[in-house]
Order: sequence, then structure tokens, then C-alpha cells
Amino acid sequence: MAKKILLIEDNPYIIELYTEVLQNAGFEVDNAEDGVSGVEKVKKGGYDLVLLDMVMPKAGGLDVIKAISQNPPKEKNGPIILLTNLTKDAMVQQALNKGASSYIVKTDITPGQLIDNVKKFLKP
Repeated sequence: MAKKILLIEDNPYIIELYTEVLQNAGFEVDNAEDGVSGVEKVKKGGYDLVLLDMVMPKAGGLDVIKAISQNPPKEKNGPIILLTNLTKDAMVQQALNKGASSYIVKTDITPGQLIDNVKKFLKP
């Protein structure tokens, strides 16, 4: 059974690219285009991995993490991995302190490296 990944991202180009790359690698991908719809999907649970953009309209990554911690999902999710270009930002550190497992710097990875990172985070 394919591992299920939730991609919460507002950039249409990144959504299209990451979805295609992840699907081609054999993953099932669900998308949310902003933090509000992302929270609703995460609350349902059942994702093996959540890729979460930090800067989005309506609700950013930190808002999503706070909402999850205040109202845990019905079915457990796997790790939350931040997608960001804010490597040394206090917001990233806050998100890591509140439950995110790690982060990926979007400008520093290739599609192949994205898959390598996803596989690393999915290992038990």
C-alpha cells in the first residue's frame, strides 16, 4: 500500500512539481492550498507524512501546528516536515518546538533530494 502524504503549500508551481515527483515515486499525495484547508485535512488524520509550507495566506505553518496541538487529529499522522526558505527564522524554531519533526529548505533541494528526504522521514 502506498504511503500517504499531505502537501500543504500555496505555490501552484511547487504543488504541481512536488505532487508529480512524489506520485512518480509511488506515493499517494493529497494537497491543501492554504493553512485553513490544511488544518481540516490534518484533523482527519491518516497521513504517513505531512509536508507543511511555513508562509501561506489565511494560516501559516505555525498556525497549522498550533491548531493541531490544540485539537489532535482523529487518526494519528506521521511526522510534520516544514517546507521553508526561512532557515534561521524564529518561526521555524517555534514550529520545531511545537511538534514539527524537521524542515526542508525548498530552494536547496532537487526533486530527487525531495524523494530521498521523504523516504528518510518515513523510516520507522
